[in-house]
Amino acid sequence: MNPLIKFFRTKIYTAVFLLGVIMLIGVAGYRLISGYSWIDAMYMTVITMTTVGFGEVVPLDDQSKIFTIFLILASVIIVGYALSIITEYILSKNNVEELKYKKMQKKIESFTNHIVICGYGRNGKQAAIKLKAYNKQFVVIEKDKDMEERLQLDEVPYVIGNANEDDILVAAGVDRASNFISALPNDADNLFVVLSTRQLNRKINIISRASNESSYNKLKFAGADNVILPDKIGGDHMASLVVVPGLMEFIDNLSIVGKSDINIEEVAVEKLFKNNKGRTIRDLDLRKKTGCSVIGYKDENGDYMVNPEAELELAPNSKIIVLGRPEQIEALNSQYGIE
Repeated sequence: MNPLIKFFRTKIYTAVFLLGVIMLIGVAGYRLISGYSWIDAMYMTVITMTTVGFGEVVPLDDQSKIFTIFLILASVIIVGYALSIITEYILSKNNVEELKYKKMQKKIESFTNHIVICGYGRNGKQAAIKLKAYNKQFVVIEKDKDMEERLQLDEVPYVIGNANEDDILVAAGVDRASNFISALPNDADNLFVVLSTRQLNRKINIISRASNESSYNKLKFAGADNVILPDKIGGDHMASLVVVPGLMEFIDNLSIVGKSDINIEEVAVEKLFKNNKGRTIRDLDLRKKTGCSVIGYKDENGDYMVNPEAELELAPNSKIIVLGRPEQIEALNSQYGIE
């Protein structure tokens, strides 16, 4: 709980306690001093504390008048205190929400080359889990206000709003982001969002979800670099479990389910060598240094090579893909300062 809210709630409990005490004093006083019945004593206490101005049940004697004066003065102070605390609490709660929103927006504004995820459904949430496992900066755009509590519990930076509006995309930092994942359930919405995102940032890498194969070409034409068909992938995966079950089980074990379970890493060559002079995979000697094995290579043109030879010269702006146990991947990242 926010410390400020907790502080005000403590003061509210104190105010309620004081109101209860003065109520008991008033009832007991009228009962003992004026000889009122319990109902009359409570009635007199309430109208005195609230200063509504109703008349007495029976005329008061001098002792009852003195007690009533005391009760009025004490009630004015305590009731006034209680009302001020409750009002301040309500206002502070609104202010806290506003402060939390401003803090979140300030955090998002500090992001550069981050990832924007549009939609926090099944696909969007899974993408967020994997990005968090790799310690990547990302922002979620979610239209459903009811999802805000879930986003807060998951400690995910977010923007609540319709991604079809450019202002919401800008608030999420699309103009300075490196990647955009559109995971909305409706293909038409994905198409519109992809088109808007491409107009705001010509260099951003856009990955979009599609439910229908007919939407594939449309999303590519709108500016998506990659279009993913979850249903197609799911069907292929299930069929593969029949055809090559052992292989698929092994691949599934490489999936990211937490920060400590990363088995595959993509590393830029520049992070492995301090200069741009050509070096080979053998020169890296990653197997001896970290225990990781090089299983793939992506050259400067974006072409991939599986199981590259040890004598392959690593060109500038290229990347290698390494495989290892979580502790080996962590050793790799620590040795070369990879975040």
